Amino acid sequence: MSDTQVLPDHPLRNLKYDLPAGIVVFLVAIPLCLGIAMASGAPPLSGLLAGIVGGLVVTLVSGSALSVSGPAAGLVVIVIAAIESLGFDGLLMATVIAGVLQIVFGYLRLGRIGAFVPSSVIKGMLAAIGLILIVNQLPLMAGIAQDAEVGLFDTALFEQGSGLALTIALVSLAILLLWERPSIKGSVLGRLPAPLVAVVVAVLIDRLMPASLMAPLGDAHRIGLPIDAMGFAGASEFLGQLQMPALDRLLDPEVYMVAVTLALIASLESLLSLEAVDKIDPQRRHSPPHRELKAQGVGNVLSGLIGGLPVTAVIVRSSANVQAGGRTRMASLVHGLLLLASVALLAPMLELMPLACLAAILVHTGYKLAKPEMLVEQYRKGFNRVVPFVATVVGVMAMDLLKGVLVGILCGLFFMIRANYRRAVSFTQEGHHALLRFRTDISFLNREEVRSRLERVAAGTYLIIDARQANHVDPDIREDIEAFARNAPARGISVELRDVGGLSATFPADPDVLRELEDPSSTASTSPQRAFG
Repeated sequence: MSDTQVLPDHPLRNLKYDLPAGIVVFLVAIPLCLGIAMASGAPPLSGLLAGIVGGLVVTLVSGSALSVSGPAAGLVVIVIAAIESLGFDGLLMATVIAGVLQIVFGYLRLGRIGAFVPSSVIKGMLAAIGLILIVNQLPLMAGIAQDAEVGLFDTALFEQGSGLALTIALVSLAILLLWERPSIKGSVLGRLPAPLVAVVVAVLIDRLMPASLMAPLGDAHRIGLPIDAMGFAGASEFLGQLQMPALDRLLDPEVYMVAVTLALIASLESLLSLEAVDKIDPQRRHSPPHRELKAQGVGNVLSGLIGGLPVTAVIVRSSANVQAGGRTRMASLVHGLLLLASVALLAPMLELMPLACLAAILVHTGYKLAKPEMLVEQYRKGFNRVVPFVATVVGVMAMDLLKGVLVGILCGLFFMIRANYRRAVSFTQEGHHALLRFRTDISFLNREEVRSRLERVAAGTYLIIDARQANHVDPDIREDIEAFARNAPARGISVELRDVGGLSATFPADPDVLRELEDPSSTASTSPQRAFG
């Protein structure tokens, strides 16, 4: 039994799965690392360095088998603002300090915060990221250059689009879908990773397509690594381009404000990604969250020291790892090694890859994250699951990752409070016997309902108030019940308290009042206004 448990996590025994998965993650990571760096206003190399640190360093320290770390789109807004106010070297110092803070968070065991996010919110986050991926990559699939200011539905699309790029994208998608068919999976071809096959075919189409049939692709339609432009193509030149943080910024209070912001947001994004990856892990493994915070902290310290962007655990690359069949941390290590080799040694080869093919790979990954079946599944589980799911999707797409998740969490809290409110208090009555039962903890939210129930108790009733199932009764509600119990005998109501705030007692109705109630000509008052004294 122990052997079967060790086998799935053994790196060498699973190399046949992890090696192709690592290649897939590498192919996904290249455009993301470059794109996030350029979107942040940072040097393109900084995004690749963050990806290398995430793949080689964070992977070794982290306890997650499938999580992949690198630069995250969710930090772009913070990075842009930091570079504008502090400069790039100031951002690097803030990244180092943020990493130190994350290590402290890990030792303070603050990693459990991700467990408090509802599963419907996590799935909504995944779906939103998938939709954002699809929307952002569609222009590249249509052949619109990265630097072109043309939207997908712009009338200039037909002028700036490329028929060859669209052909490459459609062929790449067809290959990715074809490789999912059981007949291909069980064949010799199925042993090759579908994205790698798609890239090779895309390069061949790009190079062999006659210009008389379709206009050839330009440099803007292929990966543009910054290697040649920076004037180095070897390992020694690569090391010479590494940038260091500005030590004099240690005295700048603004650096620490940015560092705290980065540490908090990067930690939350990492923990949410970790929770999401654990949910889609076929082997249902649990990743230690406190250790993950320490790993992310170590990664950010090193990334900041060598000139890289802040790193987090990223769900896009992690989900690509899962979908590609990754089994252990070796897949992430392979992806990191390939990133390092591509930056230092293999830039000319990578620059042959059409962006339309990589966009198709990302669209395929995005679809797997945002399958329509996911919405149907949440709908079937009830209104309290589908509303936070949809709210998270809309929030993430309309604002950003963290704000969208916060919207989803607030929706989840609303339904939780609503459910507790409805089930907290029950009232039943048969004849002159009534039972007011607290089935869970009672808070101030239930005060009006309890008061309303007590005010409607008729004279001559024997009322039992049972709080044995409630670990906590709000002090104000407890005072209301005690006041009601003291005044009830004068109204001809007998009250028995069972563990209401630790009090168990019986308050019998006044016999004289009961006799008056039995006399039809009695004028005894049973006004509810006297219920609370």
